Amino acid sequence: MWRIGLMHVGLDHPPQSVATFRDTLTALGYTEGKNVQLDFRNLTDETAARAAARAFIQERVDVIVAFENQTARAAKGATSELPVVFVHVTDPVADGLVQSLARPGGNLTGFAGLGDVPAKRLEVFKELVPQLRRVLVLFDPQDPVTRRVRGELATAGAALKLHLVERGVNHAADIDRTFQALKPGDAEGVVLASPSLYSTYSSHILRRAADRRLPLASHWRGIVEQGALFSYGGNLRAVGGDAARYVDKILQGAKPADLPVQEMARFELVLNLKTAKALGLAIPPSTLMRADEVLQ
Repeated sequence: MWRIGLMHVGLDHPPQSVATFRDTLTALGYTEGKNVQLDFRNLTDETAARAAARAFIQERVDVIVAFENQTARAAKGATSELPVVFVHVTDPVADGLVQSLARPGGNLTGFAGLGDVPAKRLEVFKELVPQLRRVLVLFDPQDPVTRRVRGELATAGAALKLHLVERGVNHAADIDRTFQALKPGDAEGVVLASPSLYSTYSSHILRRAADRRLPLASHWRGIVEQGALFSYGGNLRAVGGDAARYVDKILQGAKPADLPVQEMARFELVLNLKTAKALGLAIPPSTLMRADEVLQ
């Protein structure tokens, strides 16, 4: 009976790749309750992720699957021996998770990239909302990735002649106060500049943006299904299958150090036509034709 510990930070949604991970494991011959036991933990924050990682070690799981940056950092800090496959992390080399993509060099490997391309996301946002001039940028000052993303957004915003209204937030109460303080004309759209906000507060931010009739740009399809205007980013669902195949290789004897980190290669544009109509936006035909999926 193989034991696999899965963990993710963000109570408002499970990672989209979990279902694909389970389906691919089944196709590879693993049946829950028969020859594999999956322990999935959806956690509140990185502190909880560190506790979960320590628990997995004590319970002697065979592999940890860490979804997104917070759990990957927690797993890295908890063990240098237990195999870890990370999924949806932003930049594993810059963040110190592995030595290099080709040669991870330790007990961690996995899949790099949330498909996070903030500059391209702003470009699409401008296409969809021609009157876009001021963009509310929410960021978590404590997220190590924030600085890189803010830099990319600043460069793209200047090229597109957009004014970025940056606000630092750590908790739901900060988000609420930020939206309550907005005055008419302060912003015509919302983007997020921190993976920690993606994973923990996407749905909460969407509700607050909707209250103010502000379109939200995102990096993942799931939040578009809930009402965000669009997402442009990696196909997060597909990566779950890739992660399952890496777990299979590790269970069959492969070492994470010998499995190169793979980068996100599949990107998709998903539009929510219902949201666009509710906001009085007419989606350009050229953008509709480029979309991988249009939700009615």
